[in-house]
Amino acid sequence: MEAIQQWVEASPYGRALGVRLEHVSEAGARLRLPYSDANSNPGQALHGGCAASLGAIGGQAVARAVLGADAAPFHTAQMQVAYLAAAIGEEVVAEAELLRKGKQMCFVSVDVSTPDGKPIARTVSTVRGRFGAAPAETYRSPGDHGDADPGVMGPHIGRVPFIGNRGIRVEHMTGGTSRLVMPVLETNTEHAGGIHEGAVLALLDTAGAMASWAESGPGRYKASTASMQIQNLAPAPKADLVAYGRCVQRDEEMFWSEVEVASQQDGRVCARGTVLYRILT
Repeated sequence: MEAIQQWVEASPYGRALGVRLEHVSEAGARLRLPYSDANSNPGQALHGGCAASLGAIGGQAVARAVLGADAAPFHTAQMQVAYLAAAIGEEVVAEAELLRKGKQMCFVSVDVSTPDGKPIARTVSTVRGRFGAAPAETYRSPGDHGDADPGVMGPHIGRVPFIGNRGIRVEHMTGGTSRLVMPVLETNTEHAGGIHEGAVLALLDTAGAMASWAESGPGRYKASTASMQIQNLAPAPKADLVAYGRCVQRDEEMFWSEVEVASQQDGRVCARGTVLYRILT
């Protein structure tokens, strides 16, 4: 428990969020995240990247307990997130449960809720232990069109507390496409030195949302991420990351956007996924 608690709470990203590990075993884990303005959207709503981060952290905590330290390094190869409701100005609790253990992989579900039991999010992840193997060399992203028009909304996105604390800035956000950059900040990293999976998830979520807004255009609308699917192809390096978002389908208030997250230095993709976003007019 001590080593896993160090990974959860003492990593710079974990400290920045304020997440606490209350229990971990081979059967499951319990995490608690007190409310903080630093983790919020406008209106004191918990940012979706925080809920997704709890899913990734909870999944890894259980996998580390089950597979043991010799299985390191770990990464969440795949995760699905369903956002069920908003947590407004209140702490949340994440209950992780082992679904199945393999030789190198663990399947873990995490339920995020308020202390009074209101469901906030549910994640299902596949966590892989690489048993000392070096990370795979991933493919290079083709990038995008190279335009740099942040649109009307782009310059204001960094004012959202959680996004601003990650250092995320919008380089482009028009015509159904987005490009966001997240710099190497200490508070975005983990013990191993690379960018924490939670910060990568937050960047991917935000890029998908911004691609949706780039398709719909700005307005005084109510919007939120409904769900997302993420594939971490390899642990993220300690490098500035760039996320390319592209809205591929719209059906009235629903938007589907594909996102790639890559190292800005060499273009190698570390994560990819699809964000389902809803904008109510």
